[in-house]
Amino acid sequence: MKCLVTGGSGFLGSHVADELLKAGHKVVIYDLKKSNWIKKKHKFIKGDILDKKKLNNALKSIDVIYHLAALADLDLSLKNPIKTVNYNILGTVNILDLAKIKKIKRIIFASSIYVNSEQGSFYRVSKKAAEEYVEEYSKKFGINYTILRFGSLYGARSDKSNGLRKIIESGIDKKYITYFGNPRSVRKYINVIDAAKSCVKILSSNYKNKYLILNGKKSFPIKSVLKMVQRMYLEKKEIRFNIKKAVGHYINNPFTYKFRKGKNFVMKNQINFEKGVKGLFKELVGETR
Repeated sequence: MKCLVTGGSGFLGSHVADELLKAGHKVVIYDLKKSNWIKKKHKFIKGDILDKKKLNNALKSIDVIYHLAALADLDLSLKNPIKTVNYNILGTVNILDLAKIKKIKRIIFASSIYVNSEQGSFYRVSKKAAEEYVEEYSKKFGINYTILRFGSLYGARSDKSNGLRKIIESGIDKKYITYFGNPRSVRKYINVIDAAKSCVKILSSNYKNKYLILNGKKSFPIKSVLKMVQRMYLEKKEIRFNIKKAVGHYINNPFTYKFRKGKNFVMKNQINFEKGVKGLFKELVGETR
């Protein structure tokens, strides 16, 4: 199959592009910048997911879209709610709308376990909204999808916003190994290569129109992760925590979202319905004269 990978130059996207190639698929990378890890058989198109015309041209002869492009840095999203809406919601709708026209076989959408959390702020809200758009387009226009809710990714090619990379770099560059979060935090880490391989496996028809959580097998208390890093590489570095910069991050369980039920509010002296209809009719008759 021929696959378009939006965000294919990034941390996860570059690995997904590699694994798709290994599996014998044709790969087109669509991103704002050219990948540092691009292969000869990859085709690269420089483009923005908000540029619908360019995106339309990039989708020529495409069978499957891996939609990984997003404003994915939770902390950056906190400071940029409008940018988050534009890229994570509007960008997704652009792709869905073109997928409908181009009759794309399936959209693989990269979401997050934060959608089930009370945390995650604008990032969580944008991913949750995007999921709803994916499902609604499927209902209305028959677009097949697979929604992947990623947990804590780590590994090669990660950028400076990656949690585990920040821990290791803090110990290399400074006097302390610092975790920007709560000492009670627990994470299920999954290597980005395992995640990328999973992204290829889910092309099976068994995973069509499904929601999947891609997470590590084992939970790691963050204290044990820090001690492991200390023991392996940075024995002389002290471990410290910076809770002030932990805004929006869950502690040990992302699955805390509860649907808010609305309380029924009814005014005692409401306008009589029949009288209200007569008033509307009178207004409309007056407008047509």
